[in-house]
Amino acid sequence: MKVLNLIARLLDYPSDELVAHLDELTNWVAESDDMDAPLRDKLLAFISHYERMEALDWQSEYDGLFERGRAVSLHLFEHIHGESRDRGQAMVDLMNRYRAAGLELNERELPDYLPTYLEFCATQGEEAYGWVHDITHVIALLSARLSKRESPYHLLMDALLLQAGVFVDLAALKEEVASEARDDTPEALDKIWEEEVVSFTGANSCDQSITRPSATQFRDGQPLTWAPSAKDAAQNSAQPAPQE
Repeated sequence: MKVLNLIARLLDYPSDELVAHLDELTNWVAESDDMDAPLRDKLLAFISHYERMEALDWQSEYDGLFERGRAVSLHLFEHIHGESRDRGQAMVDLMNRYRAAGLELNERELPDYLPTYLEFCATQGEEAYGWVHDITHVIALLSARLSKRESPYHLLMDALLLQAGVFVDLAALKEEVASEARDDTPEALDKIWEEEVVSFTGANSCDQSITRPSATQFRDGQPLTWAPSAKDAAQNSAQPAPQE
């Protein structure tokens, strides 16, 4: 299951260590007997693209791609459950499954983070691709949306679909997402802070405005941080041992 581990590493935040070993990954992919030509070509194309980029530029691109908006979020339940109450229970269930497999996550790590999920899959032997099959609808959606943004990361999603042996009509899916409004533009991000009206029934009613925090709402000039970023989670994730 080394291919799943490789894709997990490439999907994770591009650490300096990963950048330093891209040439070794290139050699391994080129010489590996664990993949056919179409899969190999996609992985080599992805690695080749980022081999030509400075580490800071790659990291900045990654942040802008995956940490702005939700459309291409690498957190699976963002696409499956959204903000519904089912999301919390799904997190608990998945975490319990990880623990049963001997995988313990950092307290900041969210279990539905795709690189973590793939590393878990790689520990599951013959059942590995059954777990990948369960999320192919999310992988296909991410592939289509990343293609729309002309991001090489769509190659990794396509590679997962190939490795899982799942056929998806990506052309049709790309047509569907073509009309989707981008959620990572400054205008779209500003909508998070737009006024929201809260209505109360009964004799008394009022409007509650929720706007971007002002400077006076920061303590010592710094904003309060309520949750770790995807980058922090990626850098602090617990990594299971690679499986053959």
